[in-house]
Amino acid sequence: MPAPSTPWSLIAPTAWLLVFVGVLVWSGIAPHDRITWLLEVLPAILGLLIILLTRRSFPLTPLLYWLILGHAVILMIGGHYTYARVPLFEWLQPIMGWERNNYDKLGHLAQGFVPAIIARELLLRFQVINGRYWRGFMIVCVCLALSAFYELIEWWVALLSEEAADSFLGTQGYVWDTQSDMAWALIGALLALGLLGRWHDRQLVRLETA
Repeated sequence: MPAPSTPWSLIAPTAWLLVFVGVLVWSGIAPHDRITWLLEVLPAILGLLIILLTRRSFPLTPLLYWLILGHAVILMIGGHYTYARVPLFEWLQPIMGWERNNYDKLGHLAQGFVPAIIARELLLRFQVINGRYWRGFMIVCVCLALSAFYELIEWWVALLSEEAADSFLGTQGYVWDTQSDMAWALIGALLALGLLGRWHDRQLVRLETA
């Protein structure tokens, strides 16, 4: 994160890190399945390492930092309970008329929503694609490619570890789980671009002029 210069810039990174570490520690205390926990929280830990290594040389917008934190929390909660057993969504299941625990769909929505802003920030700051519509198309393609690659990882894990396969895959007997996961990632990417584009632009301008 950017070098501190105001009271808020001192508080925000500290609060961010406290939330991350606090949820990570909680999620690691007696998780439902230790191997599944490790597989689920590993992307969040790798994200933290990348942020710490680049916070001075390539600081991100505050919006993106908080989005990454939100995604990390979703991963860590899913790792603690496994996606098929998150209590809130078990409680919602009969109320909403769901046939399964749909917490994994929230995870895949975030898998499109957050990477869309990551890709948007990188494409804009490095001026990779200047055309608005082509840039949006490329961002959606990146998010779908990331979602597809994650589905491949789930497949490989299932082949290598039968013990953790069911918990990590979280299909819950739904035959179209892979396709719906990618559809939710697509929805997340489109929502992020539509809802956060202008807010993100303003933060990019402030970051460039800081």
